[in-house]
Amino acid sequence: MKIPLSPPELSELLPKLGMTQLHRVLSRELGPLVGGRYFHWDELRHRTPPAGLSHEAWWAGIKIARQGLLRALPFQDKLKRPVLFGMPDPVLRVLHGIDRRVGGAVTMEKPMVSSEDRDRYLVSSLIEEAITSSQLEGAATTREEAKAMLRSGRKPRDRSERMIVNNFRVMEHIRELRDEALTPKIVLAMHRIVSQDTLDDPSAVGRLRRPNEKIIVMDATRSHVLHEPPPASTLPQRLERLCAFANETDGEPFVHPVVRAVLLHYMVGYDHPFVDGNGRTARALFYWSLARSGYWLMEYISISSLLKQAPAQYGRAYLHSETDDSDTTYFILHQLSVIERAIKALYEYLAHKTSEQRSAERLLRHAPRLADQFNYRQTALLTHALKHPGHDYTVESHRRSHRVTLQTARTDLLTLAKLNLLEQGKRSRALVFYAPADLRARIESAARIPTRQRRGTPK
Repeated sequence: MKIPLSPPELSELLPKLGMTQLHRVLSRELGPLVGGRYFHWDELRHRTPPAGLSHEAWWAGIKIARQGLLRALPFQDKLKRPVLFGMPDPVLRVLHGIDRRVGGAVTMEKPMVSSEDRDRYLVSSLIEEAITSSQLEGAATTREEAKAMLRSGRKPRDRSERMIVNNFRVMEHIRELRDEALTPKIVLAMHRIVSQDTLDDPSAVGRLRRPNEKIIVMDATRSHVLHEPPPASTLPQRLERLCAFANETDGEPFVHPVVRAVLLHYMVGYDHPFVDGNGRTARALFYWSLARSGYWLMEYISISSLLKQAPAQYGRAYLHSETDDSDTTYFILHQLSVIERAIKALYEYLAHKTSEQRSAERLLRHAPRLADQFNYRQTALLTHALKHPGHDYTVESHRRSHRVTLQTARTDLLTLAKLNLLEQGKRSRALVFYAPADLRARIESAARIPTRQRRGTPK
């Protein structure tokens, strides 16, 4: 990735335009957008300007229009300029959609957010975010291996798995903090959780970087410096300001709660207050902020899974903001598009799970002897087992998936094994239950047994 070409400074550009070009610019009444998009100079210079205008004049007109749009935040960049943000129409449009789909109830034919479903889906989403957030920072392990580790509770075997376990723990931890005001101590505690046993220097866990620890952000080839964060000496003050902003709800200018969460994400990435683990901490704060503002459904989406699909766009959003007078509108627009796609993916996931669950329930309804004995956890497990022959389940993995006690999880699995719907075995000393390859046939066979015979009554 290359650093985008910095825009020409408006204060230097206007005197160079001359009266003729300046008159043309002002008479066009150019807006902050071009074709509905908020272009950076590095993108705009490759497009054809309006007739009679040079690229520089076109940019000047756009920047003039943006002056009335941008508001200053209580932050400064490393050049001591105010950090800015704007709310152009694309931002307002996406925020309206997020408020409509996330601020209220999930609108589906069948509600999928009962307390039981919520626990199960929340565990799945926490696992997904823990894995992909770690992979964004270099963790090298497969999703299946990572999911099995988190559900079974086994100890991580290497640094990559430790990163994933740490991320999962911090995502669970922030749910407990949703009603608390953010403090530097809490931020440092978050960093301690995400970075424990993953840093080259163990002493860097849970503390700000020091003046003798020079940190720079480089591209993938490590041949170009993309970002050099503010000096370490300024970090305590910057962190205090970040926490004050995070806790504010009615200050000036008004900042929409979702935008506030995005800006927390941006500022941690920009400040890079830690030796390592900045991205993971930034995304954890993003989720904390949304949870604190009541956006409960956002707990079920994974932004990292989408960021991982296009990491260059993620990095470019930072660079566009930094190189254009610290205008974070670029980053806001990028993150809102990610959130919008994540919400869409969540609804598709819920619809898919609804279909799977109904299919399994229809199958089980034809076997009343079985269906009458199942709770929602067992139905969910059988739904999964029908799609994954040979998959193994343990008491611990079932407990973690549904957030129940060990005894409840054990009873669920032993009951299914007794009904011949799971095969039972042992791994070391632990009970293991396997999805039989002929599970569907076993359920259908039970459905064909006459009712009197099922109850043990002689023919």
